[in-house]
Amino acid sequence: MEQFRVDEILKTCHNLAKTDYEKIEEIAMFNQKKVLDAFRKNRITYMHFNPSNGYGYDDIAREKLNKLYSDVLGAEASIVSPLIANGTHALTLGFFGLLRPNDTLVSISGKPYDTLDEVINGEGNGSLKDFNINYKQIELLDNGDFDVAKIDVMLTEIKPKLVFMQRSKGYAWRDAVSVYDIGKMIAHIKEISPKTLVMVDNCYGEFVEDKEPTEFGADLIVGSLIKNIGGGLAPTGGYLSGKQACIDQVAYRLTAPSLGLEVGSYAASYQPFYQGLFLAPSTVKNAMKGNILAGYVFKLLNYDTMPKVGTIPKDTIRSIKFDTAEELIAFCQKIQTVSPIDSYVTPEPWDMPGYGHQVIMAAGTFVQGASLELTADGTVRDPYVAYLQGGLTYEHCKIALMEYLLDLNINI
Repeated sequence: MEQFRVDEILKTCHNLAKTDYEKIEEIAMFNQKKVLDAFRKNRITYMHFNPSNGYGYDDIAREKLNKLYSDVLGAEASIVSPLIANGTHALTLGFFGLLRPNDTLVSISGKPYDTLDEVINGEGNGSLKDFNINYKQIELLDNGDFDVAKIDVMLTEIKPKLVFMQRSKGYAWRDAVSVYDIGKMIAHIKEISPKTLVMVDNCYGEFVEDKEPTEFGADLIVGSLIKNIGGGLAPTGGYLSGKQACIDQVAYRLTAPSLGLEVGSYAASYQPFYQGLFLAPSTVKNAMKGNILAGYVFKLLNYDTMPKVGTIPKDTIRSIKFDTAEELIAFCQKIQTVSPIDSYVTPEPWDMPGYGHQVIMAAGTFVQGASLELTADGTVRDPYVAYLQGGLTYEHCKIALMEYLLDLNINI
């Protein structure tokens, strides 16, 4: 496709998206003020960047970072730790912190991420199933809403210890769940079964809307620091925020029942965690604008995408349905070539740990696997869906789409 034609397409899509962009920028302004106010309230200063070592007793940087996250997320307490390897690890800590043998866990947003399959139902690997923790699953309705009728039966007959919701779509062809719909469901659950705890996988959702699930009464929310809330600077880690009693139980899993949050050192500077949180509302805004632009571009190319064009996404992921495995692979490979890191590498489908099918992943990121940076991946199975994620800058997203279009030899 010729350069002038590509420029016209991107200009047209940018103009079509202007109203959507204005809504995204309003949300970013609200969230930036919330984050700034939390920094000022907690009197953050240079000593909070200092590393610690050994046991990490009285690590003021760690303790203040936990408090800062709690204030930003509207939670009683938080664990923000570089000792948490990724989002799956953080979710596992949440499950094992809150659940005991013979308890029941129910996912009411359908199947969780593929990487949780072995955590929940693995055989002989220390899974929840190995500890006699029961698991049940309720699918979302075809329109993406919670199946309230089945949930009500579950709450009255089973009275589960823990209800789990996943805010993002994972590898599913649906829109993400709005935090406001999650909030309504939390209230509904607590009304019917007050003792049931509610845990939300918040990955890809932080700062996308103007509230977080903890502000609606979620007992525990969980996320990765190399996604939205790390702002592109956090080098590793995960977080859990929520009610004090729940955080206490999780802390005993993170370290030991006798230690909790009294220990845990980090020998590098904490500055990237603080600065990343401060930048996160703006960086998420950039990713969301790239997400929206991609929706308009692929609509012109006659590809189906999710969420539908003209609606504000509820997470930072744009799902794009291709016709063939070759198209999916080619798209991910193109995103890799437009990456700042490893642009010369050609990704190929591979047997990625935790997934049942081969996965192709374009991830030329400064932080390995950081999906707030511009990445694309998908499982090589029918339907052939690519998940375009992140973008530290809107300009990077736009350049990637431009170069993809230039490679196409089609008429629009």
